[in-house]
Amino acid sequence: MGSVLEAFFPQQCFACGGGSGSAVLCPDCLQTLPGRGQARCPSCGISQPEGSVCGACLSHPPSFDRTVAVLDYGFPLDRLVQALKYGHRLSVSRLFVEMLAAQAAPEADLVIPMPLHVSRLRARGFNQAAELARPLARRWGVPVALDGVARDVDTAPQAGLPWKARAANVRGAFRVTAGVEGLRVVVVDDVMTTGATLAELARSLKGAGAASVENRVLARTPKPG
Repeated sequence: MGSVLEAFFPQQCFACGGGSGSAVLCPDCLQTLPGRGQARCPSCGISQPEGSVCGACLSHPPSFDRTVAVLDYGFPLDRLVQALKYGHRLSVSRLFVEMLAAQAAPEADLVIPMPLHVSRLRARGFNQAAELARPLARRWGVPVALDGVARDVDTAPQAGLPWKARAANVRGAFRVTAGVEGLRVVVVDDVMTTGATLAELARSLKGAGAASVENRVLARTPKPG
């Protein structure tokens, strides 16, 4: 049935508008996504020559232990993320899961999606990080705690704040409800901007006894400029 529908109703590539069959992106656009295959800082995931630890992480090590980012956050990935978050294009989440699952599986005991505050979850109708975490955990053979962390503070959107104000914005935002004592936790999210939110979540998880915290994110925002 899928091939029949594809023949009569071929999908357009989200980025270039050309034919993409049943896929969200055509093969050419998929291969040229921003930051694909780049070496990255193993700590924060920022693009970094030879994959060495960046200067920021050397001078101020973050509370998380490792970050694996697949791409840089830029066109057309930014439009795809927005289509998932605000347009409920769940077919996009399947593409994201495939790209995240193509990375080496983590050594982990528990997967936790970045939580949304209940008011934002109610307005959006779903948590995009949970839509990624659930199938990824299944592929990795690791349990997932979809409600393992509560976001008690409805923080202002990080995108609207200066970079230095973002850490203060999320301070004390999370409450760990899952038992994480001695566990290696993987946090799944779609986009990592400055890393302030993920750092605060890692701080909360380690405060609850987590042995380590690794981030798996689809995209990392490049350094300004």
